[in-house]
Amino acid sequence: MQTKDIFEKLRRFDAYPKTLEDFRVKTYGGAAVTLISGILMFVLFISELNYYLTLEVHPELFVDTSRGQKLRINIDIVFPKMACGYLALDAMDVSGESQIDIDAHLLKQRLDLQGKPISETPEQHKIGESGSEIASTPPPLDPNRCESCYGAENFEQKCCNSCEDVREAYRRKGWALHNPDDIEQCKREGWATKMEAQKNEGCKLFGYLEVNKVAGNFHIAPGKSFQQRHVHVHDMQAFSGMKFNITHRINHLSFGNDYPGIVNPLDNVYEKVESRLKKVKWLVLYMVLLLGHGILIFSSLKIKIPTTSMVEYAG
Repeated sequence: MQTKDIFEKLRRFDAYPKTLEDFRVKTYGGAAVTLISGILMFVLFISELNYYLTLEVHPELFVDTSRGQKLRINIDIVFPKMACGYLALDAMDVSGESQIDIDAHLLKQRLDLQGKPISETPEQHKIGESGSEIASTPPPLDPNRCESCYGAENFEQKCCNSCEDVREAYRRKGWALHNPDDIEQCKREGWATKMEAQKNEGCKLFGYLEVNKVAGNFHIAPGKSFQQRHVHVHDMQAFSGMKFNITHRINHLSFGNDYPGIVNPLDNVYEKVESRLKKVKWLVLYMVLLLGHGILIFSSLKIKIPTTSMVEYAG
């Protein structure tokens, strides 16, 4: 009996008393209001949940007082008409530091003309090197030999036992290698054959490079690069008569460490560069102004340049 009295007293607190079924009237308007209210509550719930789970980024601008630190540049670029053996990536800045033919932390994936990988494992290619599929096996040579550098010997390098050694010695001297077939090491290693084998291939270049936190540039171009009278030069004479199509797609290009929500304006940029004129070549420039941790200004410029065996960049 006492239990029943307790439940009766509890019923008095019901703020939403129910009417008898005989007095209830269900209408189409009431059903519509119920449906609309339910949908609205569901949408508001999803919206608030999404807002709660979304990472909120607050950009902050401050002066970087650190000295001697490096800036990381992440790249993922596809050249569907340019072989990996032709491409070189160089970086220069206003402090005078130059990084030639960067291969640390950078990989090259050989592609066929349909954009499919030729080899499963990406490799680190030097200019003129090829993948293992087309590499020739040189005959046994004396490990203690000292072959000629063809006049490019220096105090640090007196012997050139491979084609790459000769080309590196020429680069240090600031000389162009006119005809690799005249170099015994290049002829023995089949350098020209390797270049011909990669003629109808593409390349995917990805990884990262580290540069000083000062104004500068990095560029991707065919040919071995070297410094000559404070001018950055790409030696194209070894590829004389060849045509290069620098059409490319930038899958990803960012500066510094990536974080959720960052917008990189160069991501998924596709630039088709093809000219029917034999005496016209193209130079594509991307100009980026960095402020803080983000990109503020971005523009691209396509320039026609005359055909020449050398391409120079003011250093």
